[in-house]
Amino acid sequence: MELRLLTPPRWTDYELLDSGHGAKLERFGPYVLARPETQAIWSPQLPPTAWQRADATFRRTRGDEGPGEWHSHRPLPERWQLDANGVRCWVRLTPFRHTGVFPEHSAHWEWLAQQVRRRNQPRALVLFGYTGLSSLHLARHGAYVTHVDASKPAVRWAQENQALAELTDRPIRWLIDDVGKFVARELRRGNRYDLILLDPPVFGRGPNGEIWRLHEQLPTLLAQCARLLSTQPLGVLVCAYATTISALTIGNLLAETMAPFAGYITAGELAIPEQTTRRLLPTAIYAVWSDRELAVSG
Repeated sequence: MELRLLTPPRWTDYELLDSGHGAKLERFGPYVLARPETQAIWSPQLPPTAWQRADATFRRTRGDEGPGEWHSHRPLPERWQLDANGVRCWVRLTPFRHTGVFPEHSAHWEWLAQQVRRRNQPRALVLFGYTGLSSLHLARHGAYVTHVDASKPAVRWAQENQALAELTDRPIRWLIDDVGKFVARELRRGNRYDLILLDPPVFGRGPNGEIWRLHEQLPTLLAQCARLLSTQPLGVLVCAYATTISALTIGNLLAETMAPFAGYITAGELAIPEQTTRRLLPTAIYAVWSDRELAVSG
């Protein structure tokens, strides 16, 4: 297994301006936002006045990961457009500090595009797909995509992104479903996929109250996903956030799961460089199985 630290390509519409004291300062298009970041235990590099000039600041009302409120320092629209490395999407301020955009995911998008282009309309499955940016990039390069998420608002947001990106002619199935139940049904149906992406939360609920716990259920879900792969799969990608397990843990689990397939495992961290200092802010861990060596670049 190879361990690698990946950073995304530079975006025109996004910058990590600074981080520290448990927060990060970012530019999403024309607006600068300040929001919590537990990894940033160091000191900020920009002066306090730079943070005070943020257009909106998120403050938690209860718990480290609980909901909170955005405090706007000037009027902001309900949503605004962003160029997500070639795909237009909508940004919103949510009660859980998220904006619907995770720039670090783009560290894998070029690899995904390369894998998709190797086969005529490969079938891709995106589980816990949220607002759909990875799904849209897959479809943009020629994949037939099945996107699954338990949140109706998230899937609606993803469909709005598809329309904004002018990709409504691309084959994407948007499904609101519990991921575990959907995968079990796909196995019974005999459906198969060439590429599978998973971005599971540490804890979540399905549309009918189903409980998801990463530590307990990821091994079973990955084993089921391996059975969903075609006879010549192109890749499996797992990302995880806000978890106490390491990239090695996910890499070892993926290596065990994919043992019947000849291929290569890469695991590591995703990080975003600050524009002022180039200091790296860790954002997530990942593991990739690929049928070819050098699965990812960065």
